[in-house]
Amino acid sequence: MSFKNLGLSEELLRAISDQGYTEPTPIQSQAIPVVLQKRDIMAGAQTGTGKTAGFTLPILQLLAAHPGKGSRRIRVLILTPTRELAAQVAESVRTYGKHMPVIRSEMVCGGVNINPQIKRLRAGVDILIATPGRLLDHVRQGTANLSSVEILVLDEADRMLDMGFIVDIKKVIAAIPKQRQTLFFSATFSDDIIRLANTILKDPVSIEVGNRNTTGENIKQTVYTVDQKRKRELLSYMIGSNNWKQVLVFTRTKHGANHLCEALQKDGLRSMAIHGNKSQGARTRALADFKEGKIRVLVATDIAARGLDINQLPHVVNFELPNVPQDYVHRIGRTGRAGNEGEAISLVCASERTYLRDIEKLLKVELPKIVFPGYEPTETSSSGTRSPERSGSFRKSYARPQSKNFRSGTRR
Repeated sequence: MSFKNLGLSEELLRAISDQGYTEPTPIQSQAIPVVLQKRDIMAGAQTGTGKTAGFTLPILQLLAAHPGKGSRRIRVLILTPTRELAAQVAESVRTYGKHMPVIRSEMVCGGVNINPQIKRLRAGVDILIATPGRLLDHVRQGTANLSSVEILVLDEADRMLDMGFIVDIKKVIAAIPKQRQTLFFSATFSDDIIRLANTILKDPVSIEVGNRNTTGENIKQTVYTVDQKRKRELLSYMIGSNNWKQVLVFTRTKHGANHLCEALQKDGLRSMAIHGNKSQGARTRALADFKEGKIRVLVATDIAARGLDINQLPHVVNFELPNVPQDYVHRIGRTGRAGNEGEAISLVCASERTYLRDIEKLLKVELPKIVFPGYEPTETSSSGTRSPERSGSFRKSYARPQSKNFRSGTRR
């Protein structure tokens, strides 16, 4: 199937061609016709499946086909959990709408000056992309009127609930018309997610790409059992000895991200950290440098990394396992996107075994476990039992490093 078979306008097809795309992804081929029919959607799709274009393309066509009358009012509201994901959606709107009649869009997120946002909102916008907290700030100040919203998109609804936005979401829904089209996207489906969807959707079309709460088949997943105190040393060695050029590393806390980044820098690996305490400008610069190859390692917390769109990212490392198993799915979904191969590595110490079991229970699969030669675990779990002996195998040619400094993949 090609994009021409989906009923999209010539202007949109031209913009798609400009980006070098010829065939839609499964989520796009299923969602686009349904959105054009003005039906509600409940879609389950992992990150990296092309879902953003799956709703921005038909939304642009619907707006162009039925221009608003009089002054511009917010006709489409797209809620996202993070600034990074909001920026990704805003870029998609600009990219695919460039050959169409002028459709104004605006992104409003926290962490930046609100006054420029107010000025642009007062000038009138058709599409508003927002994080819940900052959107409600505008609603309270009277600078965002949601009474004309025709289409509501909840993107990565599971993450918004994980971040505690459920009350904000309900306030937003109460402020928009009941007669509307609602597009609901979530990578995972907990009971809370299903309850929320049931309260806001009307006779939705169910779309599912891949099994719920599963990871992509093109992501190789491996667990390395190692003592907590030796994780950083092993991570540095793996990056350097394998000459990895682009690695996204996850930690559980902001402090942990900063500490690991500093340690990796001392090991000779160009690294930067992104988390909630970093300004939006700093996070944007770090991501740009990472994409351009100026830094090799990007250390991130879950919230900061949500919505990151990095083409052909080869490696994701869980330096610490998340305590919410669904977050594991989101983390490793940064790699193996759009049909590319990816590798997800988890460094697991004795105290994280419960987290690992929860992840495997969610995925309904036992992840392969390997002990790296020279890094055999010695720590015991809280029950006092010794860490498991070596399982699996690794290439015999690898040996324990003699030094901790690596530059350009060369041991020093």
